[in-house]
Amino acid sequence: MQGTVDGFSYGLVTPVAAFLMACLGGALGLRCTTRSLRHRDSFKAGWLALGATSIGTGIWTMHFIAMMGFSVQQAPIDYDRPITFASLGVAVLMVGIGIFIVGYRGATALTLVTGGTITGLGVATMHYLGMAGMRLQGRIEYDTLTVALSVVIAVVAATAALWAAVSIHGFLASLGASLVMGVAVSGMHYTAMAAVSVHLHGTTASTSTGDNAGSLLLPMLIGPAVFLILAAVVVMFDPLLVMGDPDWQGSPRAVHRPGVPAPRHVPSYGEPANRTARPGARGARRAAPRGGHRSQDW
Repeated sequence: MQGTVDGFSYGLVTPVAAFLMACLGGALGLRCTTRSLRHRDSFKAGWLALGATSIGTGIWTMHFIAMMGFSVQQAPIDYDRPITFASLGVAVLMVGIGIFIVGYRGATALTLVTGGTITGLGVATMHYLGMAGMRLQGRIEYDTLTVALSVVIAVVAATAALWAAVSIHGFLASLGASLVMGVAVSGMHYTAMAAVSVHLHGTTASTSTGDNAGSLLLPMLIGPAVFLILAAVVVMFDPLLVMGDPDWQGSPRAVHRPGVPAPRHVPSYGEPANRTARPGARGARRAAPRGGHRSQDW
């Protein structure tokens, strides 16, 4: 028996909410990746890890918010908890691999393609592993060509997101990139859902012992949503991360450390030019170097 599939049981509520979560995760991930490129110390790995977790969590949350609107008219849907949470781990892990490749190997064409492919395959794996956690009195089948198209969309979207992370700076540009990423991820999800068909085993109600959609999806979405909010707080308290290039901050104040020559003082308007000159300084500059050789200007 062919089941009647409905991917929009709540109208536009779930697609819009899912899109916003994908945009939030993408925006946080892009800004964290941008911030990591400015660090060459121990904080680099931390920013990359936060970016990977933000993107993976945002995509996973987007998927299951959208799945709340998915229903089969003739059969209730349950979810297997371990497989559902495993899909979250896969998303964060594979997105992390792709981001760390770009973060540590540089934004070359090869690293972008490699990282984007791994990240895109991680997004697709997360989706279909999450679908494998569905339990209903029937069999889920997929159209091969549509599945292949969804994987291509995921890889292209991930590659474009990594390129944006290393190429686009500034708040407004990153906001636009995150919106494009949200459209791409949502498009990948609903393309993959268009490949689904359900063949029911009978007309009896489901007897699965797993958690139903209401008791499982809503509670387990709370944790990832809280994480994304906390990650957003971390980003908002770092002006450099939000604004991109810190031209608006002005030049940083120099700090004089022992053993390091202090920077030359530049007189301000109305200040005597020789205010900071020290006796003997001119003669010291004219002193010949050791060995009697004349110094060269390079």
